[in-house]
Amino acid sequence: MTARVAIQTADFSLNDEVAALRLQDPRVGAVCSFIGTVRDRNDGSTVASMELEHYPGMTEKAIEAMIDQAMQRFDIYAARVIHRVGLLQPLEQIVLVAVTSAHRGQSFLACEFLMDYLKTQAPFWKKEQTPQGARWVDARQSDDAAAARWGLPVLPQFK
Repeated sequence: MTARVAIQTADFSLNDEVAALRLQDPRVGAVCSFIGTVRDRNDGSTVASMELEHYPGMTEKAIEAMIDQAMQRFDIYAARVIHRVGLLQPLEQIVLVAVTSAHRGQSFLACEFLMDYLKTQAPFWKKEQTPQGARWVDARQSDDAAAARWGLPVLPQFK
């Protein structure tokens, strides 16, 4: 059985991850996935690279708790979250959220919930390299609003 959470520097394969998530589970009628990639622009500036930091152990525990919440809120069978850390370039994959369920509606909701939770609750810190120099990336108001619709608190230390 594949672990539910992976924090890694290496890239990942959507096909491999979805196959592992679905493996030998004939109940699965729906798989929803989201892949986030590094953009080459943010807040009006060119982004040359992004570096992600985290607290090993703490980050995995927080994401496991997120998945536990998703399992309680939605009728899903399994979930997988992969988040990359280290130095990443534009176009590179940064995050994967994948969810299985009997029907698409629950998978879509759980996938969106997990991604909103990740953007506002997971202890990651992102630093972009721009022509003006390095800068830390703050959470967007739209991310906070997305989290609020699920009843999730805004945690200032992760903004």
